[in-house]
Amino acid sequence: MKDGFIRVAAVSPALRVADCAQNAQNIIHAMREYAEKDVQLLVFPELCLTGYTCGDLFLQATLLRGALAALHAVVDASAELDMVVVVGLPARVDGELYNCAALISGGKLLGLVPKRYLPNYAEFYEMRHFTPAPAQPWRRTALEDGTPIIFGAAMLFSCHAASAAETPQPGAQVFTLGVEVCEDLWAPVPPSCAHALAGATVIVNLSASDETVGKAEYRRELVRGQSARLLCAYVYADAGHGESTTDMTFSGHDLIAENGAILAESAPFGAGAAVTEIDVDRLMQERMRNTTFAADGKLAASYFVSDFALAQKSLALTRAVSPAPFVPRDAAERTARCELILRIQAEGLARRMEHTNAKCGVLGISGGLDSCLALLVAVRACEVLGRPASDITAITMPCFGTTRRTRSNAELLCEALGVRFLEIDITATVRQHFVDIGQDAETYDVTFENAQARVRTLELMDYANRTGGFVIGTGDLSELALGWATYNGDHMSMYGVNAGVPKTLVRHIVRTVADSTANEALSRVLLDILDTPVSPELLPADGAENNAQQTEKLVGPYELHDFFLYYVLRYGFAPRKIYRLAKVAFAGKYDDDTLLAWLKNFYKRFFAQQFKRSCLPDGPKVGSVTLSPRGDWRMPSDASAALWLAELEQLFP
Repeated sequence: MKDGFIRVAAVSPALRVADCAQNAQNIIHAMREYAEKDVQLLVFPELCLTGYTCGDLFLQATLLRGALAALHAVVDASAELDMVVVVGLPARVDGELYNCAALISGGKLLGLVPKRYLPNYAEFYEMRHFTPAPAQPWRRTALEDGTPIIFGAAMLFSCHAASAAETPQPGAQVFTLGVEVCEDLWAPVPPSCAHALAGATVIVNLSASDETVGKAEYRRELVRGQSARLLCAYVYADAGHGESTTDMTFSGHDLIAENGAILAESAPFGAGAAVTEIDVDRLMQERMRNTTFAADGKLAASYFVSDFALAQKSLALTRAVSPAPFVPRDAAERTARCELILRIQAEGLARRMEHTNAKCGVLGISGGLDSCLALLVAVRACEVLGRPASDITAITMPCFGTTRRTRSNAELLCEALGVRFLEIDITATVRQHFVDIGQDAETYDVTFENAQARVRTLELMDYANRTGGFVIGTGDLSELALGWATYNGDHMSMYGVNAGVPKTLVRHIVRTVADSTANEALSRVLLDILDTPVSPELLPADGAENNAQQTEKLVGPYELHDFFLYYVLRYGFAPRKIYRLAKVAFAGKYDDDTLLAWLKNFYKRFFAQQFKRSCLPDGPKVGSVTLSPRGDWRMPSDASAALWLAELEQLFP
C-alpha cells in the first residue's frame, strides 16, 4: 500500500455445481496463487462456494451445511495470507436463507453481507429461494453452527496499514470497503451509493451475471459509471466456467474500474481474472476536491465498521501509466478530443470578438506550433461568426534569431488559411531600444532575449489599437506552468486561446487538422511546422540557419513536464509518487537521474513563476487541468517550493 497503491483481483475460478468442498479447494488454491502475486484484495463471484445455478438445491439442508463447511475452510486458509477475501455463499441466518458475501481476513470471518435486491424476472427466480436483506442495518447473531457473526447490509470494512500480525491502529486507515451483490448494482439506487457516502472508497460486487448479446457492454458501462459517480474503485467478480448451462451461460467477465476508467478486465469467456493496482490516494484526493461529494455522518453512524489489517507492500506497478496523460491513447477518441478542443477555443474567441465588436483579430505568427494553433482557432472563430478569414491579421516580426524556415512557414500558413499577412521587421526598433537602455547588442543575456519579446507585443497591441482589433494570445498551458514566457511580452494578450492546452496536446491538435484537411497546401505546411524543433528564436541562428535555442534542451522535455503538471494539479500527488509513476511511464526512455533532475526543475520553475500566472488574460478552459487565476488554480505568487524539493532530496539525496 505504499503511495496509496494496493493490488486487487477479481477471479472467476472453475467450479462444480453443488460440490462445496471442491469449490472451496479451488478458491483456496486461487487465494494462495494471488497472494504470491502480492494481491491483497481478492474478490470471487456470487454464490461461488455452491454455484449460482443450484436451483431448488438451495433449499436442501445438505447443500447449506456443505457451504458452511466450505466457508470455514476458506477462513482457516486465510490465516496464513496477507489479504482480505470476499466469497459468496447461501447462509441461513435466524431461520431465513440469504444470498451473502462473506468478508474474510487473517483467519477471521469479518462479516456477512446479504444481497439487498433479488431479481425475480426473466431467467432469474431468486425470491423462490432467498430473502432480501433485512431492514435492520446490522446485527450480531450466529450461523447455524453457532459461529458468531456480524450480519447486515449496512457494513463497512476498514483496512489499516500494519503487519499482518499487528492489531489495527486508529489513524492508520488505508481504505474502506463496501459490498454489494450482483443485482444490487442494477437497482435504481444501488447500495454502493450509501456505502460511499458512509465512507467506502472501494466497492466490491460478487456477481453471477449470465451472458446475452450486448450485455457485456452494458455491464462494463454500469461498473465504469458507478465508479465515476462515487469517486471510488469498483471490483466486479463474475461467475464463469462450471456453472450449469441448462438455461444460461456465464462468461467470467471480471472488471476493475477506478473513478470512471476501466483499469483491468477479463474478456468474456476468457481467462476469468482481472488484476491491477488501485490508487486509494487518488480517490481520496478526488473526494477532497469534489465539494458535491459530501460524506453523510448520520448515515455512517448507522453502519457497523469491521477492521482488518494488511501489510504495506511496495508494488511493482502493473497498471498502465500513460506517458501522455493529456492525450487519449485511442486514435478515434484522440481525434474527437482535438476537434472538441478546437471548437471550445473557437467558440470562446468568437464570443470575445463579438462582445468587443472587434474589427479584426491580431496575432503574432512565428512559424511555430503555438501561433499555428492560435491561427487555426482564429480562422474557425471567424467561421462561427460568419466572417471571412481575412478579418484576422497575422503579423510576423523577424529579428536576430528568425530562420528562413519559420519565416517561410508563417507566410505559407497564412496564405493557405486566407488570412491577412503582414511583416514588421523589429530589428531596428530593438537595436534602438538597446541604445535607450544601455544594453550591449552583443551580450546575449536575458535582456537581449526579452527585449525582442516585449517589442513584438508592443507592435501587436498598438497595431490592434490602430485597426480596431484585439490581440490573440498564443502561449500554451505548459509554457504557463514553467513560466516560459516573457513577462509583459508574449505572456500578455487580450485573449489567450491556448492557455488551457498543454504542449503535448497542441501537437496532436495541429496534426489532426493536417490529417483531416482537404487543403493540400495547408496540410504540407502544418506537417513541416510539426517537424520544426520548438524554439523562441531569440538568439542569432548559425550560418546553416539552425536555431541557436531549442526550448526542450533549456527547460526540459515537454512530455515530462506535462506529465508532472498533470499529477501535480489534477491529483495533488506528492513528488515521491509522481517520480515513481514517471519511472513506470517512461521506462526505457529516460533514466532515473534524468527524471529526477527535470522533476526538481519543474517544481522550482512552477513555484517561482506563479507571478506570471496571477495576472493572465482571459482564455477558455478546455480540460480538467488549468492555471487560470480566476478559476482552477489560485496560488500565492511568493509560495515556497521548499517542502516539495525537500521530499525529493530526502528520498534521493
